[in-house]
Amino acid sequence: MAPVTAFLGNVVMYLLFLFLFSYVLLLDFDPPPPKGPSGTEIVLYIWVFTLVCEEVRQGCFVGSRPLLQRVRRYFLDTWNQFDITALLLFMVGLVCRLFPSSYESGRTILCLDFMIFTLRLIHIFAVNKQLGPKMIIVGKMMKDVFFFLFFLGVWLVAYGVTTEGLLLPHDRRIPWIFRRVFYRPYLQIFGQIPLSEIDAAQITASNCTYDPLAILLEDATPCTNTYANWLVLILLVIFLLVANILLLNLLIAMFSYTFSKVQGNSDIYWKSQRYNLILEYHSRPALAPPFILISHLHLLFKRHIRKVQSAKRRDFLLELSEIQNRRLLTWESVQKENYLVAQARQKRDSDTERLRRTSQ
Repeated sequence: MAPVTAFLGNVVMYLLFLFLFSYVLLLDFDPPPPKGPSGTEIVLYIWVFTLVCEEVRQGCFVGSRPLLQRVRRYFLDTWNQFDITALLLFMVGLVCRLFPSSYESGRTILCLDFMIFTLRLIHIFAVNKQLGPKMIIVGKMMKDVFFFLFFLGVWLVAYGVTTEGLLLPHDRRIPWIFRRVFYRPYLQIFGQIPLSEIDAAQITASNCTYDPLAILLEDATPCTNTYANWLVLILLVIFLLVANILLLNLLIAMFSYTFSKVQGNSDIYWKSQRYNLILEYHSRPALAPPFILISHLHLLFKRHIRKVQSAKRRDFLLELSEIQNRRLLTWESVQKENYLVAQARQKRDSDTERLRRTSQ
């Protein structure tokens, strides 16, 4: 079967799987046994079992390398890591939902797992020349966000702890302290500023106390300390200035650099993605989950009982004569040298242009 046929079949069946998963979560998620699970939910479990079988086949039985190398290569792929995470979460959620004591936990885990299964659908965008490179851009931007959060986290903790100590020094409730130290400053970045809690001119001191024990027992709400309220307002202005202007523009600059860097080589990225996609679906069975179990049984009988070798293993091998092999090596060497010369020229021109602009 052609890779494009296997690809389209897998995409259609995966969309049906997501529809079934969402239907079970929203409309047919029955209580724990003996009242549940429903027939639709059992079909979902069988479908996921076929997905597990396919992941085992990809990790252990694809390729001619030793088993350890095949498994290691399988786990290095980002999308395979997505699959393993989604399947493991599904198993944990399934076990939890079968018991009354952990039923709600199981449903929560399965809801989160649906999000991972849905994000896995982004993989199909690699076939498109416009959307494929955008996947690379999004992945690299996520790394930029990760490093950006270090700067934001330091500034957020510094501001949050300071304002909490100035406004509510008598509150000893740990959950509320964490909420006001981390959650409140984060919301202030997006414009949700509770002036009734931080501005002395708008604070209403009714039914509140400075007694730490009464606050801890939640007999009364803590009173806001207004001694250094002017300092709190100044810190708020500085915090929003740095977070919304300085750090946000830093993130935008990082995104712009990442976008221009990848977009300049978008054709190369797309061809690499497309080749990997063709290679993946070339080795896949003809049927898509959940019917892929039939293909697995057929392959098991054909490979391990009848000992018939796969003809697909040699489809991507090019047999050349000695003369053709030498010509290919020569061509590769010439292309490598041309690429290195072009890169050196580009770097030299950019450095020269940068010096010229600096001197002006």
